[in-house]
Amino acid sequence: MLPDTQQINVTAHESLPSRWVAGRSIVAYGVRVGIQTNKSKFLDSLLARIPDFWQVSSPSPLERVFSVRVGTTGLRKRGRLLHQLLEDRQVVANSTDLDLVLEAFDRQLKIYIAEMARRRVFVHAGAVEWQGKGIIIPGRSFSGKTRLVAELVRAGATYYSDEYAVLDRSGRMHPYPSPLAVRQSDSNKQTNISAQELGGSVGAKPLPVSLIVVSRYEPGNKWHPLLLSPGRAMLELLNNTIPARRKPEAVITTLRKVVGRAVTLKGVRGEASQTAKLIFDHLVTLH
Repeated sequence: MLPDTQQINVTAHESLPSRWVAGRSIVAYGVRVGIQTNKSKFLDSLLARIPDFWQVSSPSPLERVFSVRVGTTGLRKRGRLLHQLLEDRQVVANSTDLDLVLEAFDRQLKIYIAEMARRRVFVHAGAVEWQGKGIIIPGRSFSGKTRLVAELVRAGATYYSDEYAVLDRSGRMHPYPSPLAVRQSDSNKQTNISAQELGGSVGAKPLPVSLIVVSRYEPGNKWHPLLLSPGRAMLELLNNTIPARRKPEAVITTLRKVVGRAVTLKGVRGEASQTAKLIFDHLVTLH
C-alpha cells in the first residue's frame, strides 16, 4: 500500500453528490496521476490495484485524476446504488456492481500510464527471460498469452510480465512485475498468481529481445510456427503497441531495434505446457 500523501483537490461534476475525501498521487514511468474517492475507508481497495513498483509523488502537477465514487443515496439506478469511475471530470464507467467499476479503474489507469509513459514503449505482451534471452509474446486479452507465460515460468523462465512488454529506446525489455492474472477456464474471472507461486522468480534488469512468439491458442493443435520477416514482425508488434498513434516515430524507432535482432515466429499453438518446451527448443538454436 502506498503511504499517505497530501489529499488531492480536484472538483468533479458539481451536480453530483459526494465530496472527494481521500486521495493519493503516484508517478509511474514519468507520468503523474491522482486517485481519489468519496469514501475514505475505500481508498485502500483502490491502492491495492496499483502495482507496488509505482511510486508516491507530490500531488501536483497531475496529468490525470481517476476518481471512484462509491454509491450514495443521491446516485441510484433502478433503486440500487450506482458507482462511478471518472477520468478528470468525465464519467467513463457506471454500474451498480462495484467490482465492474473497480475493474474499469484498473484497466483505464494502466492503459493511461502505458499510453503516456516517458522514454518507454508499451506493447500488449507477455515477457520472460530464459538463459539470458528475452522472449515477448504479443497479444490482446483472451489470446492465451498469460497461460503461456505461466507455463514458461513453471518450466524455468524468469518472469517479466504477463501484461506489457516495456521497451526502452534501445529495444531492451524491462520488468513489469505485476502478478499474473490467470483467467479461470470456466469463466472470465481472473486470479492473481505470483511468479514465486509458480516456482519462478522475477527479472530485475533490462535485456535484449531474442525471440518474439506470435500465437493464438486452439485446442488440439501442435505449434508449427513460420519464421516472419522483420517487416511482418514489425506489423505484429505495432498491432499490439499502446502509443503507436500518439508517438509513431518513437515507436517505429524502438520496434525496429527489437525486430532487427530478434527472431519472430508465428503459428497457432496447442496446450501451453507443450508449446513452452518447443519455445525453449527454438531458443537453443539461437546465437
